[in-house]
Amino acid sequence: MKIYIPSESLFTKDMNCEIEGGFLEFVKFGIIGCGAAAEFHSAGIEGAENPNVKFTGCFDVNKEVLETFSKSKRIPRYNSMEELLESDIDAALILVPHYLHATITKAVAKAGKHVLIEKPMAMTLEQCDEMIADTKKAGVKLMIAENHRFLPAHGVIKDAVKRGLLGDVFLGRTYEGAFCDASEFLDPDIWHFTYDKGGGGALFDQGPHKMAMLNWLLDSEVVSAQCWLGKALPSPPTKGEDSAMVFLRYKNGAMIDVVVSSTTVHPLTNSTELHGTKGSVFEDHSWELPVKIYTNLPDTEHSYEYHSPQVEHSPFPGYYTIAARVEDTYFADCIINDKEPEFTPQQAKEAVADIYLAYYAAKKGETATMDELRQYLKKHDSLSIMKGMDKVVQKNFGSMRW
Repeated sequence: MKIYIPSESLFTKDMNCEIEGGFLEFVKFGIIGCGAAAEFHSAGIEGAENPNVKFTGCFDVNKEVLETFSKSKRIPRYNSMEELLESDIDAALILVPHYLHATITKAVAKAGKHVLIEKPMAMTLEQCDEMIADTKKAGVKLMIAENHRFLPAHGVIKDAVKRGLLGDVFLGRTYEGAFCDASEFLDPDIWHFTYDKGGGGALFDQGPHKMAMLNWLLDSEVVSAQCWLGKALPSPPTKGEDSAMVFLRYKNGAMIDVVVSSTTVHPLTNSTELHGTKGSVFEDHSWELPVKIYTNLPDTEHSYEYHSPQVEHSPFPGYYTIAARVEDTYFADCIINDKEPEFTPQQAKEAVADIYLAYYAAKKGETATMDELRQYLKKHDSLSIMKGMDKVVQKNFGSMRW
């Protein structure tokens, strides 16, 4: 089967670079946090042909989780993070709760190891700045493992936009439905979706995916937002919203509707559509061929018809594994060839800023601009936006039956 490769490839053919005493052929990674995300990353590398990544150590504060993961993946386990960082690993793959991102990044950078860390970049914009400063000071690379930014299907969409197949994009929508067990919201002892450890609800958890992807696809920046937050489950006030709707206005004029939920009852899925002056693109992670493109641009191979390019993809959970492999091997390539990641820490921070703009708009009860947010942040820290947010969230559960 012919696989479609976007012209803006994330890979280079030369995966080796000369170092003292020979060539570096692969990067030794230590995994910090051995939960569900670690399963996807390790499975991705297991399925790679001649990978430039080797997982040579792992650590988790939960000893049972650590032992199970270590044995099943045959990756040596370490008794502490310090012990792992003292080993000969080149980089750390950090897969921990959001509130630990900045602290662990600082420790990893101080140990002289490169940092690949799951989204969102951090709990606050100030922590994002700290992570950038800490890694820069240590002379190590930093990249956020944002799987939507590295999914091959999204590379196809980026390529279509870049080639002008859609013309000027003026309208779009994107959706993520990630059904979670009710306990994720109802149990106050689970950190997920809490304000103090998760950063917020479904919007803070899932929204960075969408913001990072949209900013990249549109090659533009958000200038204003409207936002509605809701709870379909009677979760405690320490937990954030389980559904959110955000309307974004971009600098290039595009109007985008972003909807995320962790309570919609269906298998996890994502979908995106963009409409421009020359055509449209439709994408759904649940399709075997996830992208459909229509263009009226003349003299193209598939003018005036819907076309679904062949691209590496698999419906959930397969696309998680694919994206993990792409981002891990890409970051390793950046280390091997000493180049800065195309997906920069600043871009990852911008995705977090977009989320804070949405929360700011929800709290304000009307459209908020990025300029307003910047002015607010001159006198307040970003975390202050989240104070009293539970009072803003629409409580829908009173009239619902599960």
